[in-house]
Amino acid sequence: MADIVTRHPGPVRQRRRIHPAWWVAGAAALAIVAAGAFTTTAGLFVGPLHREFGWSRGSIGFAASVNMVLYGIIAPFAAALMDRFGMRRVVGGALALVAAGALLSTAMTAPWQYVLTWGVLIGLGSGSMALTFAATVTSRWFVRRRGLVAGILTAAGVFGQFVFLPLLSWVVTGRGWRTAAVLLALIAVAVLPPVLVLLRDRPAGSGLRAYGARELDHGPVRVRGTAARTAGVLGTAARTAPFWLLAATFAICGASTNGVMWAHFTPAAHDHGMPATTASSLLALIGVFNVGGTVFSGWLTDRLDPRRLLSAYYALRGVTLLCLPMLMTSTVGPPMVAFVVLFGLLDVATVPPTLALCRELYGSDSPVVFGWVTTAHQLGAGLAALAGGAARDAFGSYDPLWFSVGAVCGAGALLSLLIARRPAAGLPAPHH
Repeated sequence: MADIVTRHPGPVRQRRRIHPAWWVAGAAALAIVAAGAFTTTAGLFVGPLHREFGWSRGSIGFAASVNMVLYGIIAPFAAALMDRFGMRRVVGGALALVAAGALLSTAMTAPWQYVLTWGVLIGLGSGSMALTFAATVTSRWFVRRRGLVAGILTAAGVFGQFVFLPLLSWVVTGRGWRTAAVLLALIAVAVLPPVLVLLRDRPAGSGLRAYGARELDHGPVRVRGTAARTAGVLGTAARTAPFWLLAATFAICGASTNGVMWAHFTPAAHDHGMPATTASSLLALIGVFNVGGTVFSGWLTDRLDPRRLLSAYYALRGVTLLCLPMLMTSTVGPPMVAFVVLFGLLDVATVPPTLALCRELYGSDSPVVFGWVTTAHQLGAGLAALAGGAARDAFGSYDPLWFSVGAVCGAGALLSLLIARRPAAGLPAPHH
């Protein structure tokens, strides 16, 4: 009996719970993947719509340009809407919006209806689930591993852009563009339940601390309307030099990625005799390497000076673009494969350090500030896409485009080093 009384049980092994922040990040990643699937699909519809309806390629392209512009403009307002109404409501509404836009497009008979569905509805919906959404999740739910999570969520968008591209291309070719539109709507609807169940607004609302935080953070008091807050944050940030440097470098990022590669790489390769299907496959391969490069960049951002990372990324990207005209041939050789790998690793790697600098400099307003910086990214992309077409018409070649954008990347490398790493006066301090 004495033995029984004096015997003590061994140590109890406690199971580690997964922090709810990772479930929130997982739900956010699903929504961002779904949004990404919509951003590269419009290019697959150009030929089928031209053949079926006889619409000019200019009128079809106008819908894509409306989509791109609204995608950028909505970003800061979406961040403010998430502050006011919560992430779950805004993202749930955005998923419903893109699903509705895709379904309604199957019944369209005029170009203006394509502008309304794919330009306006899908542009607003997908833009609401873009980089500013990732910025909001990381700033609210993570203190540790912020750079890594920013990289993962950014990579999710890239994954969505390219992973569905071969499937949708096959569907458009074999089953028609309407089937592809319905498939996209079903993807958005399928993502909606986990978003509604797992996505939570702020940790403190559930009595939790952010991942790696030592205390509860209830966030800023909501005292202004969405438009007023968005404009007010812009007005305050615009009085600081770092904002303009961040906007300028991110505009260069947009010009040297979305603006030239998505719009002009395939026709430029075709000018040199490369089949369009082969060039499109190379773009998809760039997207594959985007994922690894962005996640690794997030890991580096947690450990190194983000300004130096940005400088290195822009410098290397500029070198790759300067070399591209010499690599263009009718076949895919080792030099072109090396370009695809390196450019893919660098393509979206600028996002985690840019987001980290916004958070460091602008505190609780950083998602809205990053939204305005993202607007500059889209404007840069649009200008480069326009300039590329003009260069091809004027010179009969895309070579001047690659050389010009490569040189601009050099300027981005220098501008990145000029960004001051201290919160600007009059702005909210970062939360730790």
